[in-house]
Amino acid sequence: MNASILIIEDESAIADVLAYALGTEGYATVRCTLGRQGLELMRSNLFALVILDVGLPDMSGFEVCRQARSFTDIPVLFLTARADEVDRIVGLEIGGDDYVTKPFSPREVVARVRVILRRNAARQKPVASWFEVASSRIRFCATPLDLTRYEYLLLSLLLEEPGRIYSREVLMDSIWREALDTSDRTVDTHIKTLRAKIKAVRADLEPIVTHRGMGYSVVNGAER
Repeated sequence: MNASILIIEDESAIADVLAYALGTEGYATVRCTLGRQGLELMRSNLFALVILDVGLPDMSGFEVCRQARSFTDIPVLFLTARADEVDRIVGLEIGGDDYVTKPFSPREVVARVRVILRRNAARQKPVASWFEVASSRIRFCATPLDLTRYEYLLLSLLLEEPGRIYSREVLMDSIWREALDTSDRTVDTHIKTLRAKIKAVRADLEPIVTHRGMGYSVVNGAER
């Protein structure tokens, strides 16, 4: 296994034990003692997981995790000297993946690291795409859709960023800017016809999502 683990821990004896235990299982480790150093290292995207001490000299490990979640979803395993349940809940709610209380068994930490990495890998399995856009045609579940010009433009725009919510105003301005004979229901009408053509291929799937009062988005696939 080639996963690299970042250890943010100011107690050298604990960091040594963790590095040794992880090393015997094939994990490479990088160590630092300050939260701000850890944040900079996390920005490199070189690590598969962070072991993060809650009680760092310069800032709380909770604050490190909170800031890290603004730019990365790297798994975080907290280390703490406090077994307080409130602390544990706070740590998990701000984006931590697991929590170990000192003193701990190095073998337990390694086991938890392995479980977190396995769980994270499962979440990141490739997603099978429902839609394919190629040569001015759109296929849904490998079946070409017979679309009008505006249906094609609407669906291809939604597919540029699956999950993004496009307001009716943005869709109108992007697709029907030059069209004179349009109304504020134009988008809804075309969404309705698109859904009918998609359901004719797979009645059990609803990839176009309505966000009431906001607009529309599209889902392009689901884990098989």
